[in-house]
Amino acid sequence: MTKFVQWLVFLGALVVLVGVYFLSQYQIDRFANRSLPVREVPEIRPEVSVKTVEPATHQSRISAFGATEPHYTINLTTQVAGQVEQISPQFETGYRLKKGEQMLRLENSDYRAAVAAAKQQLAEARLAYLQEERQGLQAQAEWLASGLEGDPDSELVLRVPQLASAEASVANAEALLTSAENDLQQSLIKAPFDALVISREVSPGSYLQTGTQVATLYSTDWVEVKVSLSDREWQSLPDANILTTGDWPVTLQAVEGSATWQGKVLRIEQHLDGTTRQRSLIVGVDKPLDQQPAIYPGVFVEVSLAGRQMDNLWQVPTTSLSQRGEIWYVTAENILAKFPISPVFSDENYIYIRLPQQLADFPQQILLQPISSYVEGMAVAPIEIENHE
Repeated sequence: MTKFVQWLVFLGALVVLVGVYFLSQYQIDRFANRSLPVREVPEIRPEVSVKTVEPATHQSRISAFGATEPHYTINLTTQVAGQVEQISPQFETGYRLKKGEQMLRLENSDYRAAVAAAKQQLAEARLAYLQEERQGLQAQAEWLASGLEGDPDSELVLRVPQLASAEASVANAEALLTSAENDLQQSLIKAPFDALVISREVSPGSYLQTGTQVATLYSTDWVEVKVSLSDREWQSLPDANILTTGDWPVTLQAVEGSATWQGKVLRIEQHLDGTTRQRSLIVGVDKPLDQQPAIYPGVFVEVSLAGRQMDNLWQVPTTSLSQRGEIWYVTAENILAKFPISPVFSDENYIYIRLPQQLADFPQQILLQPISSYVEGMAVAPIEIENHE
């Protein structure tokens, strides 16, 4: 009886334990499979700086660089031989000469003697011509007095060849006198134009052969700058007949320093440079050494001139142009998008571009400083920047 009770108690305890186990497992499974509350995480959009732009009319402006050059450069040489007898005090480097101003004089006694001999020869030729002319008239009178009809058998009768020879002698003597006077004049070496002396190659007492270099001179009437322009830049400028009137404003600014000068368009070259494959515009500044400050040959300058008024352009800060030559903008849904561009022209702070047709109807928000990590379709939070330079 006692064993029966013991087994009964054991079985009861076992059932209770099994029940407790399954109840606990049920509670564990129920807890594990319970529905958890979902926590909503707000979407984070990166902020981007934007500027609203819209199409407008802008005047193009072209800038290019070049060095100033004199209008004329000459290595002056002698036309006759002789010893340097006198040099002008103004004939020194850095001095200015007026056109026709004497620079030096060669010893010219031989040339003066040649002029005197040529004058004598001319006087004798003229005398011979007058004598022959009188003899010809006398021969004609004698022929008429002879009563013979018709013309004489030979022109020698009326002394026609003799008169022609005398006339040719006069012409030859005149030419010799002109040549001798020219040689005498060339012994006085003068400035061929208003000039700046760059170098002097002779000294008093030097003997110069014909063709010896005497000096290097730069003209002082104007300096000019040759600037090469691309096809796109030429399309931004007005017609050549407008540019070359002399009234189209051109500004030159020294690269080193802050000096500026007002110039004008002198001419337009009508050929492509063999190296750059571009056409050139020539601008100039009148009386360069009289400017304040003076503009000297050899100064490196930036040339700036206004172009045509152009419609339907965006004025975009230069910082908005990505390294790949693209403009990023924010759509109406605050999504990033981009498009490639080719600037029409540019200035120090802005580039001016033709806008895509699909963006032409409404103002657009463009990114001021796009970075390489941006991707199309990215959601962003645009922040408008009013004044951006």
